[in-house]
Amino acid sequence: MAHPLKTDVSIGHVLPPPGTHRLLIKNMVCPQCIRVVGEDLVALGLRVHRVALGEADVSMPAGTDPDWAAIRHRLRDAGFELLEDPRDQLVERIKTLLVALIHYPPPGPRLLNYSDYLVEHLAKDYHYLSHLFSASEGLTVEKFIIRQKVERAKELIGYAELPMAEVARQLGYSSPAHLSRQFRQVTGLTPTEFQKAGPASPARRSLDSLI
Repeated sequence: MAHPLKTDVSIGHVLPPPGTHRLLIKNMVCPQCIRVVGEDLVALGLRVHRVALGEADVSMPAGTDPDWAAIRHRLRDAGFELLEDPRDQLVERIKTLLVALIHYPPPGPRLLNYSDYLVEHLAKDYHYLSHLFSASEGLTVEKFIIRQKVERAKELIGYAELPMAEVARQLGYSSPAHLSRQFRQVTGLTPTEFQKAGPASPARRSLDSLI
């Protein structure tokens, strides 16, 4: 069945339509991932209402329950994972919200208070979220944010269209020097060295390798 599938990288609150199942899916970090997951779910005979970073709302045309084993298998073959444990789902939601905010920011002023942002979207105490994330991922939320900001900086620097001051401003850094220090800590290179290294540099990693 044809469906109006579109890449949704928004980070607003979206409630699933009545009668649907919300799937929480690991490793969905880009519009291409959304397209692949959407097509795979449709191929399984599911009615796909929405596919976004890290999640999909689906139902069966006849109102029956989906074939969960088939969904798990299909997603696994495509490099994704259906998350069913509530704690795993919450950790993935933290990642997805931060990736969306850093890599696909909404229009308007740049948000700098990431802890308040997570609390607002997840309705959980930040201390609990931070502890759960660290226990699951082996790094703090703050370090995850730094990695994502540096990865986004790589993309912007690679385009060679923006001065370093503008890259720093877009990512919420107080100065280009602050960005440069964190960039070197993560990649081992300064932004200038990274840009000169070109696309073949081993410091250039895909976004899904950081999730």
